Amino acid sequence: MLLVAVCFSVFKPVAVAQKLSLDVQTLVELQENRHDGATRTYCGISNSTTAVGILVPATVLTVGLIKNDNATIKKGFYIAESIAAAELVTFGLKYSIKRQRPFEANKFITSAATSNPAGTPSFPSGHTSEAFSTATALTLAYPKWYVAVPAYLWAGSVGFSRMYLGVHYPTDVLAGAVVGAGSAWLMYKANKWLFKKKPQVIPQF
Repeated sequence: MLLVAVCFSVFKPVAVAQKLSLDVQTLVELQENRHDGATRTYCGISNSTTAVGILVPATVLTVGLIKNDNATIKKGFYIAESIAAAELVTFGLKYSIKRQRPFEANKFITSAATSNPAGTPSFPSGHTSEAFSTATALTLAYPKWYVAVPAYLWAGSVGFSRMYLGVHYPTDVLAGAVVGAGSAWLMYKANKWLFKKKPQVIPQF
């Protein structure tokens, strides 16, 4: 869903939209096809990001502590570290690039989000970054299809919701997905290196 939206082309012959970039055209088309039911749904999906980003590592950590399972505890910490790393990179990029929100830069685009992100930089999407970091870390920690599929469906829906609600451009969302997934992958590699078992040296007599 996310990739389709990012690569989305506008075929509707709107005179104004024809003069706009693909980034803006996509948001114009999404805005023209908004309806109340979908808007409420995507607001809920978008607003779930922080809660899921907290609950997933907290749940894994809690299970590990209850079972006294060091491997599960490490996975919980790894997921939390991945989300924190993604947030740090996203924050740095946002305030380095300082891109305006779509509804601030274009008067014909309106925000349908329940929380008002006005005044905060747009690139990359923080919600998308957090969602893809959570999904990627969870999938790397538990590499099963029944973990990966719902995780990435949710993350993709978060990214799409940010465009549907008019608070992010497609390129913001794409960059957020790359930052989130990349942060989780890098933290995975860092943890593997950190906890790598050293080969035992057999003493020679």
